[in-house]
Amino acid sequence: MSHESETVPASRADVVRGLYDALSKGDVPGVLARLAPEVIVDEPDQLPYGGVHQGREVFVRSVLGAMTGHADVAITAAEVFEGPTGVVGTLTGTLTAHTTGEEFPLTMVEIHQVEDGTVRKIDVYTKNPHELAAFYARAEAGTR
Repeated sequence: MSHESETVPASRADVVRGLYDALSKGDVPGVLARLAPEVIVDEPDQLPYGGVHQGREVFVRSVLGAMTGHADVAITAAEVFEGPTGVVGTLTGTLTAHTTGEEFPLTMVEIHQVEDGTVRKIDVYTKNPHELAAFYARAEAGTR
């Protein structure tokens, strides 16, 4: 009988759960570890950081940097569902503007393509992208 332990690869859903856990803790190295080097993140065009972003560093700078540059992000709930063609994640939380203290409820649905233990692509859908863009504009301007 062998006493060697075998490493069980993480499920696709576990990879996304780990990504969300790292995001909720503000653990950028943990986020990067779960993203493929050439990850593609497609954000709603209405947002100041909208569009297609390719690469881990671009994601951190262009998306996370833009989000956290104007607001604190608190993730209050994350759920992950694995299906035959991908992993769907839902995130809810609150954004709090640095300049005004205004709070904005955040609701997002993301579709993840996970291969070889890393996220290769994320399609992001927000509940209210126009209102979210207006929140960021107010936060940047320091007005309510």
